[in-house]
This record gives sequence, structure tokens and C-alpha cells, in this order.
Amino acid sequence: MELARPETIISQQIRWLAHEPKREVLSYSGYGIGGYYYNTSDHDSKSTTQNSGVMVEAKSLHMSTAKDKNPIYANMLYYGVIEDIWELNYTQFKIPVFRCKWVDNKSGVKVDENGFTLVDLNKEGDPNDQFIFASQAKQVFYVNDPNGGRWSVVLTTKPKLYDRGDVCDNIEETPSFSRGLPESDDINNEDVAYVREDCEGIYVEEDTTSRKKRKRT
Repeated sequence: MELARPETIISQQIRWLAHEPKREVLSYSGYGIGGYYYNTSDHDSKSTTQNSGVMVEAKSLHMSTAKDKNPIYANMLYYGVIEDIWELNYTQFKIPVFRCKWVDNKSGVKVDENGFTLVDLNKEGDPNDQFIFASQAKQVFYVNDPNGGRWSVVLTTKPKLYDRGDVCDNIEETPSFSRGLPESDDINNEDVAYVREDCEGIYVEEDTTSRKKRKRT
């Protein structure tokens, strides 16, 4: 936008972007940014942890039918896994990008009766639109659907402590998968009084005699 207006003072960042990045591109198997630490899917396949799942929110053109003359733009969530992590070097600054395998939103994403988002990671989206800025990504985890089949449940997470230069985010716990279930303290509370209202109550005094005898022996 700045280049299109001659009267505007062009920032140094725009000037460096116009020169294009260096030909040498650094590739990583892991990268930390925005409080998240990501890995490529190849790295995950050799590890017991999973850090390659990503989600991005982007505007997309929506049409009710192929002949719709009034399409609208709306935000959509896209789910995928990181295939490559590259860092573009513009001399004065670097820009990390993720090349991802995205799930097709039409046939590979659904919401079940409990409100959980399910994805079919085998349903690949547009192979010509794979790249996102690393700063756009949000980390997600994929858990096999307990009901079986090809579907995986999407679990979101919050940023954890990650210190890279001057970037430092607060530790925040991942939301529980069993949210909505009663707390264990509420279930095993010994102070809870159980009362019946369909009969007359009988008061019983505690017998402490046997307790004292056991102490003497």
C-alpha cells in the first residue's frame, strides 16, 4: 500500500521486503513463537509428543450455490499439520513461515452432537495454498475419536512459557478435555449430609467405649 502512494514516506521494512529474501532459506524441525512450540509432522512421527497440529482463522468467500450472485466474506477456521518450517531472511529481519497440509473444510471437518470439532486428516485441502505466517498459527492437538473411525477430535491449547529473546508469555494450563464434569472434591465430600424426608428420624449417640478399650490394649 505504501508503494502505491508516492507522497508517502516508505518505511525501511517495506523497502527490505521489496528486495526479496535471501536465496538461502533456513529450515527447522522445531520453532517457538507466540508462546507455542511447534514441530514438523516428520519430527512428531519420531517422538512421543505431538506439536505439529495448527489452526488458523482466515476470511473466506462463501456462496450458497455455484450461481450465487451475492457471495459474502466470513471468518473460517482451518485445521492442519505442519510439514515444513522455513525462515525467510530479509537481512534486517526474519520471517518464519509454516508449510502445512490442510484439511478440506467441506468433507473433512464436522461438529458432533457434543459440540466437539472433528477432522479427517486424510481429507487434504487445496495443495496450492499451503503457507501461513508462523505468527498466524494457533496450536491444536488431534486425539483419535473414542468411537473409532477416521475422525480425530480437535483440542485447543493456550500459550505456555516460552522465552525467545524478549518474548515471554505467562504459563496457562490447557483446558481440560473433561470440562463440565463435577469436581472430585464435590463427589467425595465427607461433610455432605444425606437426608430422607419420607420417615421420622432417630438420633443415635456415638459410642466411644470401644474406642477407649482399644487404646488400653
